[in-house]
Amino acid sequence: MKKTSLAAAAAVSGIAALLLAGCSGGSTPTETTSGGGEASAGRACVILPDAASSPRWENFDRKYLQEGLEAAGFEADIQNAQGDTSKYATLAEQQLTKGCGVMLLVDYNGAAEGVATKAKAQGIPVIAYDRPFTGADYYVSFDNVEVGRLQGQTVLDGLEAAGVDPADAVVVYMGGDPTDGNAKMFHDGAVEVMEAAGIKPAAEPTGVWDGAKSQTNFEQALTSLDGKVDGVWAANDTNADGVIKVLQDKSLTGVAVSGQDANLEGLRNILAGWQTATVYKPVKLEADKAVEVAVAILNGETPTADQKLDDGTPYIAVTPQLVGPDEVKDVVAAGDASADEVCAGTLPSSEDPSTEVTMADLCSEHGVQ
Repeated sequence: MKKTSLAAAAAVSGIAALLLAGCSGGSTPTETTSGGGEASAGRACVILPDAASSPRWENFDRKYLQEGLEAAGFEADIQNAQGDTSKYATLAEQQLTKGCGVMLLVDYNGAAEGVATKAKAQGIPVIAYDRPFTGADYYVSFDNVEVGRLQGQTVLDGLEAAGVDPADAVVVYMGGDPTDGNAKMFHDGAVEVMEAAGIKPAAEPTGVWDGAKSQTNFEQALTSLDGKVDGVWAANDTNADGVIKVLQDKSLTGVAVSGQDANLEGLRNILAGWQTATVYKPVKLEADKAVEVAVAILNGETPTADQKLDDGTPYIAVTPQLVGPDEVKDVVAAGDASADEVCAGTLPSSEDPSTEVTMADLCSEHGVQ
């Protein structure tokens, strides 16, 4: 899947990107003719990718999608492929046999493309949720190029705080899995900002969405750089946490580190000073937009979007937010993190890793409650 153009991404003005209407600015899905008959017209079939790449899928997306679809009067069949492409295909077959009025798919290693082909052969519209893939009728996600831009700015902010000139900085790029269509968008947005400021990647291991692999990859990159690093573009908080474990082990402080997702470890690392910031993508906003698109389709309407991917797929983009230490409280207040978990225990000090800082004290300092 190609990325959306930068000009198009910059045009996003906010959540109002979606206008549900009876006429379309994009492709028109065919009328539903699945084997379930009339009953299938009231079913939304959803497949989530796994529970390992991010805790969001089971903790938040499942809940918000189910609540939204059921509140609109439709049945929600939500399954999780658990990081297995074969299971992904099997779940889809089971759902299609029962009948679906619409399919909402989060891609996992290309598995969604085959499912989309089968669904559309039965006249079932397909929504690509969060991750783009070929064959979808609509793409609902955050503005992924803007996510990357915010990450790039995070690295620049961290370098500035440390008094390091970007043109002289040793920066490692720790991207996401290239099989995820969003990973290139994150990369392109980050590169646009960082390299405009004079940054050139000192090392760039193959991208992954895996904290343990990210830790190993970063440690190897750091060794190749003789232990010198000023900044790390980490494509999400899970990858960032793997990087930070190495920094803590090596007692390397003052390193600019980006992230994404505002997950538990990311928020804790930000408060403790190990991570500069994260890009917060309130899952409920994305899920609500996906529900709006699905409900419009189930009601026989055709959604419209003000963006398109380069292949022409209508793109409903939601605006992300940057979260530093003073904004952690906003994530907690929104219900996307627990103060009890964020503020529990201790972490190594980002000033002296041989000592510990008490998270409760840091939470109090930044108004997290």
